[in-house]
Amino acid sequence: MAWTIKKILEWTKQYFTDKGVDNPRLDAEILLCAVLGCRRIDLFLDQDRPLVEKELGQYKSYVLRRAKHEPIAYILGEKAFMNNTFKVTPATLIPRPETELLVESIVRVAPLLKSEGDVKILDIGTGSGAIIVSLLDLLPEAKGVGVDISVDALIVAKENAERIGVKSRCGFMRSDLFSKLPLDKKFDIIVSNPPYIPEADMAGLDEDVKKEPVTALLGGEDGLDFYRRIIAEASTHMETNGLLAFEVGINEAKQVAQLCLDAGFKATSMRKDYAGIERHVFAVKSQEEKKYENLLLEASRQL
Repeated sequence: MAWTIKKILEWTKQYFTDKGVDNPRLDAEILLCAVLGCRRIDLFLDQDRPLVEKELGQYKSYVLRRAKHEPIAYILGEKAFMNNTFKVTPATLIPRPETELLVESIVRVAPLLKSEGDVKILDIGTGSGAIIVSLLDLLPEAKGVGVDISVDALIVAKENAERIGVKSRCGFMRSDLFSKLPLDKKFDIIVSNPPYIPEADMAGLDEDVKKEPVTALLGGEDGLDFYRRIIAEASTHMETNGLLAFEVGINEAKQVAQLCLDAGFKATSMRKDYAGIERHVFAVKSQEEKKYENLLLEASRQL
């Protein structure tokens, strides 16, 4: 029997369904497109086309990996984020759509911080570099630093910075949060999407998510360990008119905002994600109330 595009997709959909894979048909199509180097619509336009032995072999290897709940991004080694495609590996968290909203907010407010555009940005826990690289790609005069405790993640982040053309404006450093940064190093924006899953919730995560690095997921007993640590030191590394920006877990936004206020930040705001969940927290340390009221309003604005 010849394995045509139509037949292989029908078989894979059922196989994935039996294995408990979410979106079985979509995943089958994405993997087959990667093997054939085509668009999803081409699968329908040429559904009677038989696969050759080499294509079948590669597709089978992908299907077996996905059936074990390995994320598609790891299987293909890349993930689309903002305007670019980023290399990802099991050493890095997979960039998600809600994080694009965080980048979008920062791009909007950066000119309010410095009209000349040469903002300095620190990305804590940079992982694949998706946040800092995207920000520098969208803010051509900005400069940035990405820090991470994982050497393997930093290798990926550096490669992404080079591929996307921001290497000359982006430095990377192995550091446990601020530990290796010079005390006199100041930034206009400090951004982080730190580990925020509470310890008790780890066992209930989707099987796909469990394949991602634990160090990028586990946020301590209540999920807030890294926010406490970052907030405690952030002011030391921020310009007077600086902005602190976080991605947070479900039901964590108000707690993180209060941690910022308790640490001496003057005002905070929050932004919801596509599901209506308060997903991002912004804080300022300046006392120029009117200017930074406008900045926080812009950061939290829903488009």
